[in-house]
Amino acid sequence: MAQTAPCLDEIAGLRARLGDAVVRTPVVRCAGLEELLDNGTTVFGKLEFLQRTGTFKARSALASVLALTPAERAAGITAVSAGNHAVATAYAASVTGSHAKVVMTASASPVRRAACRAFGAEVVTADNVHAAFQRVEEIREREGRALVHPFEGPAVAAGTGTLGVEIAEQVENIDAVIVSIGGGGLIGGIANALHQIDPDIDVLGVEPRGADSMSRSLAAGKPVAIEQVTTIADSLGAPFVLPYSFDLCRRFVREVALLAEDELRDAMRTLFERLRIAVEPACAASTAALLGPYRERLAGRRVVLVFCGSNIDAASFCAQAGL
Repeated sequence: MAQTAPCLDEIAGLRARLGDAVVRTPVVRCAGLEELLDNGTTVFGKLEFLQRTGTFKARSALASVLALTPAERAAGITAVSAGNHAVATAYAASVTGSHAKVVMTASASPVRRAACRAFGAEVVTADNVHAAFQRVEEIREREGRALVHPFEGPAVAAGTGTLGVEIAEQVENIDAVIVSIGGGGLIGGIANALHQIDPDIDVLGVEPRGADSMSRSLAAGKPVAIEQVTTIADSLGAPFVLPYSFDLCRRFVREVALLAEDELRDAMRTLFERLRIAVEPACAASTAALLGPYRERLAGRRVVLVFCGSNIDAASFCAQAGL
C-alpha cells in the first residue's frame, strides 16, 4: 500500500522553518565532466557538500528534530550512523536546544567523531553497522531519547525534498538527476518532490555492489536486508531498507545502477582532476554512474549530479582514491 508522501506545500513550509540553519547550496556547470564524456551531455552539479555539517543530512536530521514535541526534544535524541548522519543529528540538537547521544561504527572517521563532539554530542561506538543499530535501540529504550532515523519517515522525505525543490529552481529543462542511495531517504525525498514538479524528470539511483540493499529490495518487491556491508562508501552502507523510503523509491525512482569499488575510486580521482574537489566515495557515486552505467542512456541530455556531501580528511581521501 502506497505511503503518503510530503506534498510541495509541506516541503515549502518546512523550508521556511529550517531558515538559515540550512543553506541553499549552489549548482555549477561541470565543464570538465562534459569534456570527458564528449557525447553532448550537459552536466550540472548540486554542491550539497557545502551544506552545514558537510552533507545533505543537515536537512533531514533537523526536519526530524523539528517534528518532535518540545518534551521529546528536552528528553534528548539519539541516532546511528557511519558518521554524516551522526554529525547532522548533533548539529540539529545544538540548534534546537536538545542533547544528542549518537552511535557510530568503530570504523567511522575520527574527523566525523570530532565534529559530533564539537556540536556537544556524546559519542558511543559499536563494532559494526548491525551492532550499531542494536545499540541505538537500547539507548532509546533505556534513556527515553527520541530516535532520529538516518533515512526513514515523512520528516526525512520532507527534508530531502527541499533539496529536490532547489534543484528544480536552479536548473531549467532537467532531463535526469542522479542520486546515490544508502537507505533511500535522500533519493526518495528528491524523487517525490521532482515528480510533483515535473514527472518527466528521470530520477536515477546508484548503489555500491557491496551495499545493494535497495536494488535487492526493488527486485524482491519488498524491503530486505543484506548480511554484510562491504564498500569504501561507508555513508551508503545501510544494511537494510524500510517501508517508507522503499515505497517512495518504488514509485518515483526510474532505475538503480550498481557500482564496483574501482568505479568509485576512479570517480573520486576524476572529480579531483577535472573539478578540483576532494570528496568522499558516496559523493563521487553519482559521477561514477554518469561515467559508467548511465553514460549512453544520458548522452545529449541535461543531467544534474547530486554531490550529496563530503566529510573526509586528506589521508582518507588519498587512500580511498588510490593516490
